[in-house]
Amino acid sequence: MSSQRADLACRIFPEPDASQIDHFDRLPDSLLLLVFNKIGDVKALGRCCVVSRRFHSLVPQVENVVVRVDCVISDDDSSSSSAASDKSRGPFWNLLRLVFGGIVKPIQTLGQFLGPKRPSSSSPTPSSSLAVGTDDDSDAGVTHHSPTQVLKNFNEIRLLRIELPSGELGIEDGVLLKWRADFGSTLDNCVILGASSVFHPKDVTDSAASAANCTDDNGSIPDSFYTNGGLKLRVVWTISSLIAASARHYLLQPIISEHGTLDNLVLTDADGQGVLYMNREQLEELRVKPLSASSASKRTLVPALNMRLWYAPHLELPDGVVLKGATLVAIRPSEQSPNTAKKEASDLSWVSTAFEEPYRTAATMLVKRRTYCLEMNSF
Repeated sequence: MSSQRADLACRIFPEPDASQIDHFDRLPDSLLLLVFNKIGDVKALGRCCVVSRRFHSLVPQVENVVVRVDCVISDDDSSSSSAASDKSRGPFWNLLRLVFGGIVKPIQTLGQFLGPKRPSSSSPTPSSSLAVGTDDDSDAGVTHHSPTQVLKNFNEIRLLRIELPSGELGIEDGVLLKWRADFGSTLDNCVILGASSVFHPKDVTDSAASAANCTDDNGSIPDSFYTNGGLKLRVVWTISSLIAASARHYLLQPIISEHGTLDNLVLTDADGQGVLYMNREQLEELRVKPLSASSASKRTLVPALNMRLWYAPHLELPDGVVLKGATLVAIRPSEQSPNTAKKEASDLSWVSTAFEEPYRTAATMLVKRRTYCLEMNSF
């Protein structure tokens, strides 16, 4: 009799088939969010949000987001009708358009996640010149969204990294040029590292020849530096880096204003040429005190600057890499309190730690050399 009851219970409440169990349903939301934060890439997260309703509701809660740009499309490549439409979108659109690729169907649901920009009763925010492209069923085949639109449904972003496909500064092969700039509502500081050429350990012959020409290095800039165009080239590097940094900063304003949870924002490029960095205090400063735009172009106005320059005709790093014509420039706004200026004169840690290795070591070695001071007007 008992065996019959057990058989009857089995018929009424059959055990579920293991193949039909969705094991993701067993994972807590906190664990899924941990995975999504490790993914970071906005394209991958966009694909995740079309997997299920649960994923769709969790993706907007991701805190770490990475936006990678695939290519640059100039305004000249757009049609006349597109140009007329772009003109109404604001000044950012007219700089350039950075388009993301590689997002494949199903895209209609993803498009709903990216969605059109939310209407706002306040004054319209200028549209960014950055755009994400997604395939759809329209005749055009690709729909472009600004980063502001792409990120608008992310409600908890704390760490945002945007990576451009390449650096803005066209430099010759073999030339080293790197910069890092920190911004609030305007430039806080900028560090630039350059070298006219770089020799690696395998380039033994060239490196030895270069070292032979620099045996009389006494820590001072040689006279030839002023006559052979060396100083002029460094000035061009400095101005170009500052323009690139201020243009990047200008483009970030719409994103910063719409994401009050941001703690850190980094705008870099795949070449590792330049990095713009903003921490939480600097982000909040920009929200409270709007940036001053340059009247000549669509970028943040660069204030009057004090600069310190270090130079070495031949700088050999511990790993054997040799920098020829190594130059380090540290830049701060001229308008600083006397106490702040005095403290920074003795503390150069912000300069030597601006770059990753091996260039951090190069900066550390250069700041030990003779310092040259320069000034630059606002532009």
